[in-house]
Amino acid sequence: MAYASKTIVANLNKGEKLNGDNFDIWHLKVLETINHTMDEPEHGTLAQHRRDHEAYQAWKKKNSIAHITLLSCMQDDLMCEFEGFKTTEEIWVALKDKFGGTSATKLRRLTVKFDAYRKRQNCSMRQHL
Repeated sequence: MAYASKTIVANLNKGEKLNGDNFDIWHLKVLETINHTMDEPEHGTLAQHRRDHEAYQAWKKKNSIAHITLLSCMQDDLMCEFEGFKTTEEIWVALKDKFGGTSATKLRRLTVKFDAYRKRQNCSMRQHL
């Protein structure tokens, strides 16, 4: 398990890190490390409680590895932006929201942003640019 995790991280780090422009390619490389979330099970004395706790501990370890893997595959400025999320799934959802829109969606968002952009009256053109 530890060897496989190190191999996955090493292979992901060989390629380009997420820089904000390459999400479509980058997410394909890391998608396999994220499967689901899991809540901590109830504590108890039954065998099922022990199995649930063991499964949760295994998931928690995998989530931690995936969390570190995702962050290590980003440029430093993006890593700082996304390190506060608790689970890997939360990071993934936030990344998809920020970078994963379709080309038409991104184009529309940029068009709206551009249309709303105005030069401030008290700034020269040099300051504006």
